[in-house]
Amino acid sequence: MEAGWEELAPGVVRHRMPGWDETVGAVAGSAGVLVVDTGASLREGAWLRRQLEGIFGRPVTHMALTHPHFDHVLGAAAFAGVEVYGAVGIDTCLARSRDELREDAVRHGADREETAQAVDVLVRPHHRVVGELTVSLGDREVLLANVGPAHTAHDLAVLVPAGSGGRDVVFCGDLVEESGEPQAGPDAHPLHWPAALDRLLALGGEDAVYVPGHGAVVDAAFVRAQRDALARRFGVSPREPRTE
Repeated sequence: MEAGWEELAPGVVRHRMPGWDETVGAVAGSAGVLVVDTGASLREGAWLRRQLEGIFGRPVTHMALTHPHFDHVLGAAAFAGVEVYGAVGIDTCLARSRDELREDAVRHGADREETAQAVDVLVRPHHRVVGELTVSLGDREVLLANVGPAHTAHDLAVLVPAGSGGRDVVFCGDLVEESGEPQAGPDAHPLHWPAALDRLLALGGEDAVYVPGHGAVVDAAFVRAQRDALARRFGVSPREPRTE
């Protein structure tokens, strides 16, 4: 295993990127590799692609974008030729918010020129997920689930079912954060966030490994506690989302 990569299950890995500590995950099957998010620049995306091809000995063929924030999508164009998936509406969001995406990245400390290059060639998903969608990687399948709106209007979770004797793995995007309090920016839907975490827990179950968008891997108890904390923070019952 390459340095800095964490094996979550056979053929399932993740890396905590430097800078913003965002998670990039990957799932390998006999017919290819799915990458979950792509880092904050073309340089990071290219590095990730080389790393994953070295780890698995096969090309990256699929990409899932968990939500449309710069630290998760700006490396996408480095994965030319892959099939790209996102929650319905993320393609339109990325098309109309290029300026906001660039300025948000620079405001958080990203290099302006590097960011501009990534935004200029920004990849939008070819496949828009409404509800759930199963992606085949040959000898294994991965479930993509549109569980938002919550952290954004376009939140996608990735469920990797357990192999023999293993545990399900759920890539949560920024619906769950371990290294700090979940961030609710201007594009968040906070009154729906607790219910989105209920959907996430229903997806993975009690024994799954939950992989936050930022921070260490957590369990179902952590996700429930974060759901309850968000409900208190935003003044909504975790099981009764309000109309915004």
